Parts: sequence; structure tokens; C-alpha cells
Amino acid sequence: MALIPYALARPFLFSLDPEAAHDMTLAALEKTQGTALACSYANSLVCDPAEVAGLQFPNRVGLAAGLDKNARCIDALGAMGFGFVEVGTVTPLAQTGNPKPRLFRLPQSRALINRLGFNNHGLEAFIRNVKNSRLYQSRGRAQNAEAQMLLGLNIGKNAVTPIERAVQDYVCCLRGVYPYADYVTVNISSPNTKNLRTLQNDQALDSLLGTISEEREQLAQQHGKRIPIFLKIAPDLDADQTSQIAQTLQRYGMDSQGEPTNAWGVIASNTTLSRTEVDGQQHAQEAGGLSGAPLLQRSNALVSALRSSLGAKFPIIGVGGILSAEDALSKMKAGADLVQIYTGLIYAGPELVRAAAEKIKAGR
Repeated sequence: MALIPYALARPFLFSLDPEAAHDMTLAALEKTQGTALACSYANSLVCDPAEVAGLQFPNRVGLAAGLDKNARCIDALGAMGFGFVEVGTVTPLAQTGNPKPRLFRLPQSRALINRLGFNNHGLEAFIRNVKNSRLYQSRGRAQNAEAQMLLGLNIGKNAVTPIERAVQDYVCCLRGVYPYADYVTVNISSPNTKNLRTLQNDQALDSLLGTISEEREQLAQQHGKRIPIFLKIAPDLDADQTSQIAQTLQRYGMDSQGEPTNAWGVIASNTTLSRTEVDGQQHAQEAGGLSGAPLLQRSNALVSALRSSLGAKFPIIGVGGILSAEDALSKMKAGADLVQIYTGLIYAGPELVRAAAEKIKAGR
């Protein structure tokens, strides 16, 4: 258990501008990871092994992408008891993202709105940080491989890249991160990069998955490993769009007998553009994606629809609205194989990681 309860630190952090608090927290995590001070936020790992997409996860609770865009704090985040940590989104070139202010708290609903816009230091710096992490450097030397946290690397496109050439950015990033990832996530669902969500449309998605699948096969031969790729989708899809995405995933992620090949998985979901659950609250009409508690039911419904379409074995990671251990279990019951937390970490702190992992272990 963390030495310092998060409830003591949260009032101070919440007194700051949200992005300033975020930057301060990451700087502190980066500086203290691997030191004795990490005990202030560390949790023991809940052992609940799970095989998903051909990978062995030490437990079913992960960190969603977006918190550590530059892969600076992999070891600190791992110390919180996550079974897997996803960092990014990274783009080929560094970019500053959208103008500030671009991150807003809605504490009444335990929610956030962000329009950060893939702000990151670029692919080269991202890879350097991954390679410098103790997690990466310890690969192959762990005494108990089943207990080693896994690492997901999330890739996107630069804002200045025309949507017609988006696939080139994804291929560039895939080539760069492939040797260092346990899995790669293709983020086509952020609402904060112009036209990005159009890649979820039928023809565009088919073209993207086809190109990435071909590139992955070449990389698998080059590096001697074939890693799964997850597609991260939006929660604002209607039933027809969800069904179409499921059909496309089936074409690329299942064999001729309809069995998953562990080549592809899906992450449901990203942030929502809907404001139904927070209408009238301060900041509710700010542009950007809404995350946190109001997203839970919408995300769970998408997970359930995907499970119904994709069958029992297709890899699904559920993310969105997990603010308690019970929320995490509800996402598993909706059909997720694994869950991810982001906004819940900001509102509930590292203690949520262990509580969610224990609840899932006891409740399945």
C-alpha cells in the first residue's frame, strides 16, 4: 500500500490548474521512480494472471494512454501495481498540441475534459525514454516472467499530416516502437485531432488495418516476434458503425474457422463528445473529450456490443469511467478481458489500482 494516502495530496493538486498539476505530478514521478521515495505511491502487485491476445498479463488492470505521453514515468507507474501500462500517444514528429487552457476538471461528476491534441516530444524521444526504463532494461532477466508488467505503446498521427496520408504516420510510428512494445495501440479515436475519427469509417479503416497488418508481418520477420495490435475506438459510434468496425476487425483478426489469431484486439473506448451527463456544469461546454464517471455506462455498452459481435475470445480492453473497484468489475462483466484506468487515477489515486485488481480477481 502507498505510504502516503492520495487523499492528503489531492486537495493541493486540485488547487492548481489541471495541466500544471499534471505536469508537476509527472515530474515528481520521473524524479522518484526507482528510488526509496517511490514507496509514497507504490502498491504491491495483485497476482491474477491472464492470457489475452497471446500475452501473459500479471493482472487485468492497466493504465490507459494519455497520462504519460512521452514514456517518462514507466517505472513509477508500474510501481503502482498495474498489470500493464500504456504510454503515448506518440506521433512521428514532436508537436505542442492545442492552445492552452486545454484541460478542465468537472469535480461534481468526477470527470475531465481535455483537448490536449497529442502534445508530445516525438518518436525519437519517446523510444529513448522507453529504452531507458528499468522495465525495458530488465526484459529477459526477470525471475518470474509471469509477474512482469507489460508495456503498450500507443501511436497516432501528427496534426499537420493530411488525413489522406495518416497511414504513413502510423507506419512510421509502428516501425519505431515495434521492437520495444508488448503490444501497440493504433489511436484513431481522439476527438482532438482534426478528422482523426474519420479513420473509423469502413473504407478508411479497412485500408488502414490492411496496411498495418502487412507492415507488422514484415516487422515480425525482422525482429523475430509478432506482437498484437489494438485498435482504440470512440464511444460515440452508433450501432451500425460499431458493427462495421467489428466486421473489419474480424477480417483481420480471425482465421478461416472464426477463431481469433491474437493479431488484433480492440480498446473501447476513448473520450466522448457527449455532454448529456454533465450539462449545466462549469466547463461542461468546453471543446474536447469527456472522460471519467459519466463515461462508464456508454463505454460499458460499447464493450458489450463488441463482445456480442466479436464472440467470446476476441481480445477487448475496456476503458472509460472506472472510478471505483465496482466500476472495474462492471466493465469485466460487460465483456472486457482487461480494463484500463486514467481519470480514476486522478480522482481516486494509486489505491484504486490495487482495489480494482482485487475486486476483479474476487468477482470473476
